[in-house]
Amino acid sequence: MTKDEILRKHREYLFNCVTTYYKDPLVLDHAKNQYVFDLEGRRYLDFFGGILTISAGHAREKITSAIKQQIDRVQHSSTLFPTEAIVSLAERVGQIAPGRLKKSYFTNSGTEANEVAVLTARMHTGNSEFVVLRHGYAGHSHLAKSMTGMAVWRKAGIQAHGVVHAPSAYCYRCPFGLTYPSCELACAKDVEDVIRTSTSGEIAGMLAETIQGLGGVIVPPPEYYKIVVKIVREYGGLFIADEVQTGFGRTGKKWFGIEHWEVEPDFITAAKGMANGTPIGCTVTRPEIADSYKGMTISTFGGNPVSCVAAKATIDLIEEERLLENTHTVGTHLRQGLEALKEKHPVIGDVRGMGLMQGLELVKDRKTKEPAPDVVNKVLERTRANGLLIGKGGTYANVLRISPPLIVSKTDADEALKIIDKSLAEAAA
Repeated sequence: MTKDEILRKHREYLFNCVTTYYKDPLVLDHAKNQYVFDLEGRRYLDFFGGILTISAGHAREKITSAIKQQIDRVQHSSTLFPTEAIVSLAERVGQIAPGRLKKSYFTNSGTEANEVAVLTARMHTGNSEFVVLRHGYAGHSHLAKSMTGMAVWRKAGIQAHGVVHAPSAYCYRCPFGLTYPSCELACAKDVEDVIRTSTSGEIAGMLAETIQGLGGVIVPPPEYYKIVVKIVREYGGLFIADEVQTGFGRTGKKWFGIEHWEVEPDFITAAKGMANGTPIGCTVTRPEIADSYKGMTISTFGGNPVSCVAAKATIDLIEEERLLENTHTVGTHLRQGLEALKEKHPVIGDVRGMGLMQGLELVKDRKTKEPAPDVVNKVLERTRANGLLIGKGGTYANVLRISPPLIVSKTDADEALKIIDKSLAEAAA
């Protein structure tokens, strides 16, 4: 089909809520490594990675060949029938997960992974109430929407039964008007007041993204999770580290983002980069917690053999090519370049992130910190025109999100920085 045919049918046959980037939507044709190509054959440097999902690069032969071999062997079985693919992946996840996390439940998405973790925590503790964070995103189901802390993602009359929202560790826009570190982590300590005043005082747990991605790449201070997790456990709860975006090397050096905070969670939920774009979700926890799940459960597509071999091949490739180290090295280089752009462009109010998950918060004035979502949209159009794909997000829609595949080099980072620099200047003209 031509580009016009594809766009016409997209409008005619898909929900209008299935939004696309750009005034003139970009129709992709194929991709390889860190590049994607449109129908006209134009090449773009991909620094968004399918929303932090292409972790090992597009169309990597070691991963696609494993997928093709599995399709010819067994494409589908459901969880009613054990396969080598599902147990091999579960063993691999258990080997790289931190601490005592060992048993996995596989699903189709991060939304489902979070649902499984919440249900299991409620069964294990006997409690029902959950603490989540403002500016957080948990997924697309009714429960996940109720646990999300941004209005635009909470439409359709969401009823948040048993879910309370605590302040986020959004240092750039501190909800208490304080400054780190003199704040003494007021946001973390306030979690206890939220439990005392907005719950029965006995909770099932807390679910939090290690770094809030869609909320604007919000990175908590180093002490944050130690304080919060201690509070949660004192009130009978379990801590779920949502690693849907930060997992499998995205933050550099470590397999999972929470490891940088030196906290062992009770659950990790993952998806996105886990299988390099093949649909999968994973909930991993300690054996005694996993074994407390009551009743029967099946999943038609969870643990699909094709998705499982894709995930294991992705994990193996990340390890073989030392992409955890590369993410740290290139991510540090990229961050230095973004900090330099902040000195040059007044519209950049804050630079934050970790590894190859970085964000630029754009503001109209650095003193007032008034969000500049209109500038974000202009920059997004200009980066596309200049051959670079990045994303956007934030509660105020004013954050540029930068998350390339973990295979990118310093040279790729320099090219991206050059294009962002040029695009910021063009947007301001």
